[in-house]
Amino acid sequence: MAERLAGGNLGLALLANSLATGASLVALILAFGTISGAHFNPAVTLAEAMLGGIAWREALAYVVAQGAGGLCGVGVAHLMFGLPFFFASHHVRSGGVLLGSEFVATFGLLVVIWGCSYGYPSATPYAVGAYITAAYWITSSTSFANPAPTLARAATDTFAGIRPADAPAFIAAQLGGTLAASLWVRQLLPTNQGKGRPAAVGEDSGRVV
Repeated sequence: MAERLAGGNLGLALLANSLATGASLVALILAFGTISGAHFNPAVTLAEAMLGGIAWREALAYVVAQGAGGLCGVGVAHLMFGLPFFFASHHVRSGGVLLGSEFVATFGLLVVIWGCSYGYPSATPYAVGAYITAAYWITSSTSFANPAPTLARAATDTFAGIRPADAPAFIAAQLGGTLAASLWVRQLLPTNQGKGRPAAVGEDSGRVV
C-alpha cells in the first residue's frame, strides 16, 4: 500500500512502513503475549533458549512456525494486492555497512526486550513497537532484526524485499547480534537463579524482589 500511494517518494514509503510495523507489533504482542509469549522473532526465541527461559526443543518448534508464518504472510499480502503468490526479490541489500546495521538493530531489540522485561514488563509491547519504528530510520538496513521476515521478504519484489542471495548474510548478522545481546544481559542484568535470564521485578531472583 505504501509503495503504491507514495508516488515514488521513498521517504514517505519508509515512513508508512515504519509506522505500520511498529503499531501492528504493539497490537500483536498485547494480543498474543499471554498465549505464546509473543514469540514472533527467531532471534528473541533463540536468545530465550540460550538464557534458559525455554527448552531448545520448544524453541526450534517456534522457529519453524515463525518461518512458515512469515512466508504465509507474504503470500497473503501479495494476494490482497493482486500480485503473484511468491516472486523473488531483486532488491539488493549487501555490504558490510548493512550487515553491521543488522547486528546493531538486533542487539538493540534484544536489549530493549530484556531491559523492559526486568524493569517495566507491562511497557514491553510499547517499547518494542517504538524501537522498531525508530530503528527503520536509525539504521542503514532499515532494521529487519528478525530472521523470519528476512527469509520471507526474499519472496517479494516489493519495497520491503531483499534479494535471496543477500538474505543469508543478513540472518547471520542478526544471529550475531542475538548472541552478543544474550551475553550482555547475562552479565549486566539481575538474573533468575538457575536460568541465567533477566528476572522481572517481583520475581525471586536472589538479587532483586
